[in-house]
Amino acid sequence: MVKFDTSSTFKRLRNRYRLVVMNDDTYEEVVTFKLSRLSVYVLLSAIFVILVGLTVALIVFTPLKYYIPGYDDLKIGREYRQLKYRTDSLEQQVNYQARYIDGLKKVLKGDVSVSLDTTKISLPKDEYSND
Repeated sequence: MVKFDTSSTFKRLRNRYRLVVMNDDTYEEVVTFKLSRLSVYVLLSAIFVILVGLTVALIVFTPLKYYIPGYDDLKIGREYRQLKYRTDSLEQQVNYQARYIDGLKKVLKGDVSVSLDTTKISLPKDEYSND
């Protein structure tokens, strides 16, 4: 197994580099930066965290959050459920009325067939009766 030398890794991260921006026509140094790998990593990480934070803040504190699929305002969800219950009860009421009207039509046309219950009921005889 190869062991990594952590001291050499930290030394490489802390090595200093110079970044020079020069004017191409006059070869004049415009800006000079002294950087290390660690400082570049920290800078890029900070920029990433700031951009993510700004994006999250933009979504959370503005109406853009309503365009996210699955985001549901509590008031809107409650209204949706109430409308669903009301629609279901109205649909059930319409079905009851349709069956009632069909029954009335059958009665008015004379298409009513009544089946009487003709099953025999056998009552137990009472021991103390005078039959």
